[in-house]
Amino acid sequence: MNVSVVIRTKNEERWIDRCLRALSLQVGCSFEVVVVDNQSTDRTLELLKNHACRLETIADADFTHGRSINQGIRSRPSDFVAILSGHCVPLSERWLERLLAPFSDPTVAGVYGRQEPLPDSSPFDKRDLWTTFGLDRRVQVNDWFFHNANSMIRRSVWDQLPFDEEIDGVEDRDWAKRVQERGYRIVYEPRAAVFHHHGIHQGRDEKRAQRVARVIELIQKNKSERRAGEA
Repeated sequence: MNVSVVIRTKNEERWIDRCLRALSLQVGCSFEVVVVDNQSTDRTLELLKNHACRLETIADADFTHGRSINQGIRSRPSDFVAILSGHCVPLSERWLERLLAPFSDPTVAGVYGRQEPLPDSSPFDKRDLWTTFGLDRRVQVNDWFFHNANSMIRRSVWDQLPFDEEIDGVEDRDWAKRVQERGYRIVYEPRAAVFHHHGIHQGRDEKRAQRVARVIELIQKNKSERRAGEA
């Protein structure tokens, strides 16, 4: 069984060393690390040299969340791919093992884990993380919430249904909806937890909220309607 961890970075010097150190402590399965960097201008690339990882780069002109993840997945042959933001840090040395376990069910296409705030996270981010990511494990058949800051996918499903490279974010929920329409399931595994300092909504960033809401509205339409709206 081959496992890759794809990490997206953009000026993550504050977190990437902690992220990769936490990965180096993982037990229970062997894996490789692929970093897809979006033109970092801080010390991110320098810090990567201290760790065993493969580096891919993507230019600002080409960047979308879906395209950067697809690039990292496409570059390596793997049965399962964990996807992690460069500013997320696994809490446990069994983080990767716990993401992998639900795939013993062949109907599971993707698994995502809990996200915990740090003590100095903003009250808004703490609220959003604690209310979004609960303590109960669940199997989702119609609920297409999914989050690529901390997730794992089955590569054979991705081969058929890669992440949409055109939509402006929320590629994870779009993917979950499409795989569920094919009969696959999504699992939320709270024991596969990471620290996520700025949360999933980045406080009260209204422009980000407008962008996410716009994309979700497009996802809710069927594919032909959505493509017509994007034309």
